[in-house]
Amino acid sequence: MTDDPVIANLLTVLDANPELLPVRISVIELLAARGRHAEALSQCATALAQDPVNAQVTALLQRCTAALAGAAGESAAAALASTTSAAVEPEAADSGYDWEAAEEQVGDIIQPAFVNERSEPYAEGDVGLFERPKLTLADVGGMEHVKQQLELSLLGPVRNPELAKAFGTSARGGLLLYGPPGCGKTFVASAVAGELGANFYAIEIADILNWYTGRSEYNLKQVFRTARRKAPCVLFFDEIDALGHKRSHLSGSSSLRSTVNQLLTEMDSMTSDNEGVYIIGATNHPWDVDVALRRPGRFDRMVLVALPDPEARVSILRHHLKDRPVEGIDLNAVAARTESYSGADLAQICKSATQLAMADSIRTGAVRPVRMDDIAAALAQTRPSTGAWFESARNVVEFANNDGSYDELAAYMRTRDNR
Repeated sequence: MTDDPVIANLLTVLDANPELLPVRISVIELLAARGRHAEALSQCATALAQDPVNAQVTALLQRCTAALAGAAGESAAAALASTTSAAVEPEAADSGYDWEAAEEQVGDIIQPAFVNERSEPYAEGDVGLFERPKLTLADVGGMEHVKQQLELSLLGPVRNPELAKAFGTSARGGLLLYGPPGCGKTFVASAVAGELGANFYAIEIADILNWYTGRSEYNLKQVFRTARRKAPCVLFFDEIDALGHKRSHLSGSSSLRSTVNQLLTEMDSMTSDNEGVYIIGATNHPWDVDVALRRPGRFDRMVLVALPDPEARVSILRHHLKDRPVEGIDLNAVAARTESYSGADLAQICKSATQLAMADSIRTGAVRPVRMDDIAAALAQTRPSTGAWFESARNVVEFANNDGSYDELAAYMRTRDNR
């Protein structure tokens, strides 16, 4: 167990969600910054097992290896010490530092900054991704059931406020997209923002957590403050189960519990004015989200984003092959052979097929397009990645669906079993 609270919090998240590569990269960076290169190398190995060609992890691996070998030595340590001493004021390390008081003293002339692991200030907007998406739900291939659910639970009430008022409904609160990994939850959320003509503000857990006591809660408060100022805005929390993990599972992490409490406060319609802020969360494991986050006024609507249907698979394959030389590829035939594959799996098939064609082109010295035999070879090398998720989901449906929260998931799994 580490004595660094931020690393401890991040490792707690990784224990529950080992597939969160951005969080693991943050852990590696923090360990490397503290000179704990052996531990960082261990995390690099795990990260590269997930994504063997990740350039950021590879660079961190080289950095840690060089440091352990003595090549980086004293110069790296001196540079880090110099940067840290210049960027961090003594008061900032005090666990009782009053961020709210500091903000009031500075006022609105300089907006409070987010802080990275070296406490170097970021300007507003540097945390997360802030954009105005051009795509809409018309750009999302297939997934008609998801589109209908979004229209009913969010888009309809926003576009027809008087009708929504007459029927006693509204778009307030949050919408939770859940389903297997790699099935387009982020893409769908971005398309919703485009549909509404709203800003899209994407936040990951690494954008929030900070090792100073109280700073994570402050960062979260600033995220909501910025979203309210930029309304209309879709505020998107990716992997919300990592940030809003069940507090009963966080007994040894008081800092992360406080962050969950702050998220509850910011989403509470009784204490926060989120008019024009449409909050969407995405998770692979909704059963790990704190139950208080799924009460009315918070993430009180859930939409299953399941495996892509045939039309969606064709759209995904076309997208990943559009800028590559291709010849004689029957997308419908490929879609028919990839029923259990996620969007990420389909992207990997296209990538592998392209690599095969490129390797052949290198051998012959002439460009050869990607063909169906390349796709077939890539299919033989790629297995659906969502099997473990469906096993977990099956247990939830059978043993933890007393309140009917996962009836939609249960119905979907019955259709899969009947095929």
